[in-house]
Amino acid sequence: MKLQRMNRRALTLGALAVSGALALTACGSDDTGTTGSGSSSAAATGASDIKCDDAKGQLLADGSSAQKNAIDAWVKNFTQACNGVQVNYKGSGSGAGITAFTQGTVAFAGSDSALKPEEVEASKKVCTGGQGIDLPMVAGPVAIAYNLSGVDNLVLDAPTLAKIFDGKIKNWNDAAIAKLNPDAKLPDLQIQPYHRSDESGTTDNFTKYLVAAAPNDWKYEAGKAWQAKGGQSAAGSSGVAQGVKQTNGAIGYMELSYAKDGLGTVALNTGAAAPVKASSDGATKAVAAAQVVGTGNDLALKIDYATKAEGAYPITLVTYEIACDKGNKADTLPATKAFLRYLASEQGQGILSGIDYAPIPDAIIAKVRTTIEGLS
Repeated sequence: MKLQRMNRRALTLGALAVSGALALTACGSDDTGTTGSGSSSAAATGASDIKCDDAKGQLLADGSSAQKNAIDAWVKNFTQACNGVQVNYKGSGSGAGITAFTQGTVAFAGSDSALKPEEVEASKKVCTGGQGIDLPMVAGPVAIAYNLSGVDNLVLDAPTLAKIFDGKIKNWNDAAIAKLNPDAKLPDLQIQPYHRSDESGTTDNFTKYLVAAAPNDWKYEAGKAWQAKGGQSAAGSSGVAQGVKQTNGAIGYMELSYAKDGLGTVALNTGAAAPVKASSDGATKAVAAAQVVGTGNDLALKIDYATKAEGAYPITLVTYEIACDKGNKADTLPATKAFLRYLASEQGQGILSGIDYAPIPDAIIAKVRTTIEGLS
């Protein structure tokens, strides 16, 4: 009887251990992007190849909200493997992230646009003997999401989108939209376009697309700040997604990972044989044709927003992690390198497609890995 009780007790403890491991694996970070130090082993996350080295303490970062969902997934895995590190990524937007980086308040920043010359110059004040560089880490399609009862498969092109977001096309049953959607029952309903209220790399990439693909209909410059008049505004990709979700007749631009829960996504007529919907595969095809235009250790990319290649989704952004090539703060350098090394690893890149992002092509990510090892 005593032996039977011991066996039952061992089985119970084993079940509890398995349950606990599963709970640790399933738990995510909170909405601020902060994940505390965990006590689970690397094996619990399947992250046995994460190299913690001397990483410890708190790693502060800010920037692109476009990569926030990817960062949350990365942070969960990394901090479970390296239980001496806490990573706090705010996701306040690319503009805020670059400002925080050039002011020296964060170890690295995320931005959906490469550093401008004046931002590189400002970074030299905090990167002792060096400067800020762009490390492409994650790609993702910027989906045009909409909320329109009774319309499931909406097709639009760049000129029509330009007119919608500039207030020139005001109703959903406009002739230009009807021509692209001959089988759709378009309602006589006012269009409610949503744009970002904060400076955003997502806005920068969306407007770069309009400039390149609809130059006759979009008369504004590309940039992080929205320039067209009218429409509704909201902070962050999550704010735009929420606004569109709550408003019948609304349309807005956001990363694909935010275009969920009842929102439709526009298929773009690019001039290819078939309209292209936002997808990880479509983004990968677009980035694969990108050119490295940065110099030295800077790996800024140039994307063809007017591409007509089959299956390539043109509104694709690349999010860069921005760090000092030299002159990183000594107390955060080990954690910064360890975390960025994981992001660029085969395992870190491997999780992206499953969460509606796209990995960086092999030839480019190999250069990123080499650059990370040289950070000092």
